[in-house]
Amino acid sequence: MRLWFSPLRKPAPFQFLEPGTLIDRTLELVEPAIRWIDPVLATLSSPASIGDPSAHMTRNDLLRFVDRYPRGREQPNPLLGRVPAYTFWMRLRGGVPVEMAGAISLRIGQTDDLRRYLGHIGYGVYPPARGQHLAERATRLLLPLARAHGLTELWITANPDNIPSRRTCERLGASLIDVVDLPITHPLFLRGDRRKCRYKINL
Repeated sequence: MRLWFSPLRKPAPFQFLEPGTLIDRTLELVEPAIRWIDPVLATLSSPASIGDPSAHMTRNDLLRFVDRYPRGREQPNPLLGRVPAYTFWMRLRGGVPVEMAGAISLRIGQTDDLRRYLGHIGYGVYPPARGQHLAERATRLLLPLARAHGLTELWITANPDNIPSRRTCERLGASLIDVVDLPITHPLFLRGDRRKCRYKINL
């Protein structure tokens, strides 16, 4: 008697979607590319950026990112617990006060790590471009993409003392669910974070 075993099938690769044009008045979300590296470095070299952690990024850092994540798209890596993610760079149309203003990521998945610590959305606005609600506006631009991937809720986390980020969550209509302690083994704890405020947006 012969026994036949069907070969193990690899899971189908994650299908990234085309989000189309992402523009809100002066703000445009663009895919990371070599053409934007010089404008990013110009923003980071601004006097307003002195002392900000983002100011330590170098040309090589940005080149490595563009090379590792073509079009800002990160493939899932279950072994490392990473879900697929989109990253966009924030560009100010007209270049006032700077051309490149920050970055935003959308992570696709429903893991406990996303819901409790990392969040579906991560954003950062460079100091020279702050005060224009860019994180809020960029997040709103990504809501249709999140819905297109079947997400029905978005979690955003913020450090308790990060008042601007918490205000962003409030303007987005997110509800503060609770504040949790980070496990001592979590990468965010090792980076220096200790607690996270958990905000939820129902889509």
